[in-house]
Amino acid sequence: MSDSEEETKQNTDPVDNAWSLKIPAFRQEDNPHGMVEESSFATLFPKYREKYLREVWPLVEQCVSEHQLKAELDLVEGSMVVKTTRKTWDPYIIIKARDMIKLMARSVPFEQAKRVLQDDIGCDIIKIGNLVHKKEKFVKRRQRLIGPNGATLKSIELLTDCYVLVQGNTVSALGPYKGLQQVRDIVLETMNNVHPIYNIKALMIKRELMKDPKLANEDWSRFLPKFKNKNISKRKQPKAKKPKKEYTPFPPSQPESKIDKQLASGEYFLNQEQKQAKRHQERSAKQADAAKKQDERRNKDFVPPTEEAPSRKRQAEDSSSSKVDVKALKAKLVKANKKSKS
Repeated sequence: MSDSEEETKQNTDPVDNAWSLKIPAFRQEDNPHGMVEESSFATLFPKYREKYLREVWPLVEQCVSEHQLKAELDLVEGSMVVKTTRKTWDPYIIIKARDMIKLMARSVPFEQAKRVLQDDIGCDIIKIGNLVHKKEKFVKRRQRLIGPNGATLKSIELLTDCYVLVQGNTVSALGPYKGLQQVRDIVLETMNNVHPIYNIKALMIKRELMKDPKLANEDWSRFLPKFKNKNISKRKQPKAKKPKKEYTPFPPSQPESKIDKQLASGEYFLNQEQKQAKRHQERSAKQADAAKKQDERRNKDFVPPTEEAPSRKRQAEDSSSSKVDVKALKAKLVKANKKSKS
């Protein structure tokens, strides 16, 4: 068996950790005949990015020319175009260049966006605008993803080795493919009301557990934090709750018709004059009742209030205060006379 056959046999064996595999480099010798057709991709950019793109476009053209590509900037239409040339030999580089201009249109700086042209670096644009219906909740959860002074976003970048940018209704991520998968999970769970700190803690714990070879084949779920949703429904409850009736298999009884009620009361058998007399009697009784209530309401202001009967204790106090102490009064008068004589 030759060496080349042994190598191919080793490559086809099952792999325990696919992330540890290195992507083989694609060289010009692998595709000496170049491309058969010319491919091009265009993307629009917002008006506020025009000034920045105009400044960095010479650098963009220089960067894509290294990969035998061509780039065009149309300021009138507001679009960026990347094209293959006859010298282009890498069939996938045009897809990478398309991702680069997409990232630049979404406010990613050129210094970061050009990294996507490398083989082991990818990008992911996560749309978060439709995940939350209410705008207030959407803004709060998006701010939760950024954190105070961008601390949460920075910690996500350090743990996943990715560049992450939150812009409007999208989150742009750029980095290794494993890190992109982790960033997407964190972003989607954050928009589904799971705080990013739980996922950040889990990533930190996993990083420490990876260092221990003894735990390589064990389940790590017992070490990871478990999130429990404690949110109580804030739906407005009705003031008067109707008690639920007991379940019965029989349908409710049919309501009585007008004729049934007349038959029960005997009114059905009365003639026209008797019916009219009864109706007049009911009306007059109703009017008399209303007049009585009206008189009561009018005379309410003229009814004297009820006075409380004085208690025995208070009567005793009043009688004691009404008695005059004769001796004390006599002594007082004598004293006053002495003063006047002197």
